[in-house]
Amino acid sequence: MTATRADVCAVAIADAFADDGEIFASPMGLLPMLGVRLCRLTQNPDLVISDGEAMFLASPPPLFAQHSPERDVVEGWIPFRKVFDVIAYGKRHVMMGATQVDRHGNQNISAIGDFARPTRQLLGSRGAPGNTVNNRTSYWVPKHSPRTFVERVDVVSGVGPARAKAAGPAAAAYNDIHRIVSNLGVFDVRGADDTLRLRTVHPGVTVDEVREASGCEFQVDETADGTVAETRLPTAEELTLINEVLDPKGLRFKEVPNP
Repeated sequence: MTATRADVCAVAIADAFADDGEIFASPMGLLPMLGVRLCRLTQNPDLVISDGEAMFLASPPPLFAQHSPERDVVEGWIPFRKVFDVIAYGKRHVMMGATQVDRHGNQNISAIGDFARPTRQLLGSRGAPGNTVNNRTSYWVPKHSPRTFVERVDVVSGVGPARAKAAGPAAAAYNDIHRIVSNLGVFDVRGADDTLRLRTVHPGVTVDEVREASGCEFQVDETADGTVAETRLPTAEELTLINEVLDPKGLRFKEVPNP
């Protein structure tokens, strides 16, 4: 089997959770769900996953599959109201979407335009402020563009490290913007002054292409020979799990079509 761009994105997301140990993984969206479930099956068996509704599961089900008592082993109960206890006090890694991400790692899912009179109303801040000051947080961007990667977000929903530090210890103590995975590459916020840093480009993508598709500057994590590392390809085992177990219907291609 040949790996597609969607498969590469799935393993990049899986790698973001690989070193978390026993922590509650909260993926929001199709590719994040696929990557987290892949990680649980291959790299981090201690990762705690839920069905997205009310149950902790011992083994990841296929994407959007209905609960099956014959297939799914239930490990615990996590109804929606209990999630807020984990957000405030527990070990959790959430991967959210982002309509905008700026060079300081702030995220916007609230509105586009001036805050007092926005041109587009989005989801609202939802859980982004609480997530980013309490839990490890990553972002998934399925379509990398200058409208998404911006110099400054229109509304701060998720708080980046520089803004958290400026707000004081209560906001900064647990602020951890871990990874930003897009359909072109993988970033963190370990650049100078807590800014975006390009860690890897996906196979077939160049740094110049990432720059052209971005509306802000970012640092490049160059290797010793002056090049940029490529996001790794899936292993044969991972490809089999993606195609035959977790996403046999190919739903991932709705978010990341083959280039």
